Amino acid sequence: MASAASGNSMILENSQRLRLFTLFILYVGQGMPIGLFWFAIPAWMAVNGAPAADVGSVAALTALPWSLKLVNGFIMDRYTFLPMGRRRAWILGAQFVMIAFLVIGALVDPTVTDVAILGGIGFAVNMATTFQDVAVDGLAVDIMTEDERARGSGMMFGGQAIGIAAATAICGFVIEDFGAPAAFLIVSVLIFALCIYIASFRERSGERSLPWGTGKAHERNLAIQLDAWWPLLKATFNSMRKLVSLLWIPCLFGRGVLYGGFTGATPLIGANYAGWDTSEISSLTATAGLLAGVLCMTLGGWLGDRFGAKRIGIMWVASGIVLCALMYLGVEHWSNSAVFMAFVYFWIPLDMLITVALLPISMRLCDPTVAATQFTIYMAISNFGISFGAFMLGKTDALGGLPSIFIIVGAGLAVALTLLLTVQYPRRPEYYEIQKRREILAAHKPA
Repeated sequence: MASAASGNSMILENSQRLRLFTLFILYVGQGMPIGLFWFAIPAWMAVNGAPAADVGSVAALTALPWSLKLVNGFIMDRYTFLPMGRRRAWILGAQFVMIAFLVIGALVDPTVTDVAILGGIGFAVNMATTFQDVAVDGLAVDIMTEDERARGSGMMFGGQAIGIAAATAICGFVIEDFGAPAAFLIVSVLIFALCIYIASFRERSGERSLPWGTGKAHERNLAIQLDAWWPLLKATFNSMRKLVSLLWIPCLFGRGVLYGGFTGATPLIGANYAGWDTSEISSLTATAGLLAGVLCMTLGGWLGDRFGAKRIGIMWVASGIVLCALMYLGVEHWSNSAVFMAFVYFWIPLDMLITVALLPISMRLCDPTVAATQFTIYMAISNFGISFGAFMLGKTDALGGLPSIFIIVGAGLAVALTLLLTVQYPRRPEYYEIQKRREILAAHKPA
């Protein structure tokens, strides 16, 4: 990265290493508020006696912006400050908004019974995080080449897993010893450090580093920029209404249900069945998240390159269904700490590996002129699944208890597996070239 920086002034289009590292570190930063609000805060609530309905309510409010972020993509594809690139101005702006709301949260100092306040802070911070997420996803689609996508997917979600793990571990200990405000402030400082890095690179040659600097919009970005709403909406609609795109939606939704359901179920099982405290649950989920990050950056990307996104996606989704069956049938063993640890160590990496496997397919379905919008719609659908999973967690008492969440998650994964097995989703370009050559050879083969 140092050589890229010195030779190309930190320009992403000129260095594969710089591209991959930048996507990695931006996803690390994105994972920090997720670790705080999706893991550390729910664990703190569960250990201090909050019922499933309260934990589920905070989780649902925290997840809601991720379901609404499809609007973000439309805004970013329509409005951007091209002299700084298509995405960087949005990334920087989102980071500063996250910092502002974290500081506000520290000043308010909510308790575990302040469900509305905790949910509101989680909603606000995650709303800003979704703008960063959409901008980074759009940057990935814009800047990565086809042969980088499987590896880039692993780096991105590996980075997110490491960010989640780091924030979960740090915040879990800090909340227990010093309270929630200290955790809010620590995450805000880490995000500010990331802002400094974002200000140091450019997307393409000739662009500005900061709004008041020198530079101009790149010709490629000027050529594909849509400056009116109607062409943007039309291009997005035409791409999304394709049958293969519509059949991709349930796969993304099913993956989201897994994350939303298990994120809230983890602290409830740990606190109410295994008898663990906040720091113990946070430490376990953080370690599992770190494992997930390492697996995504190594095994996840390599498997996608070697065997193809669809085949690996089928393998991971089927593994998730097996996990749901084992947990539902083994409720009497939930009090065993070894079983709880095995569950956490399996589902957190599994969720990330499913995401890494499926991400290249989402990218291949995107029209480059509306990449941020279409990719965001796909991710928003997955996040609707997260909100649905968190919402259904709050309804488990009416459905026969906490074990019912495993039926809900398993059903979502079963639908996804069926579609992966039966639908021809787009493959890498070289696949179609090989198929075309085979057809030509077959046509010229002597009778």
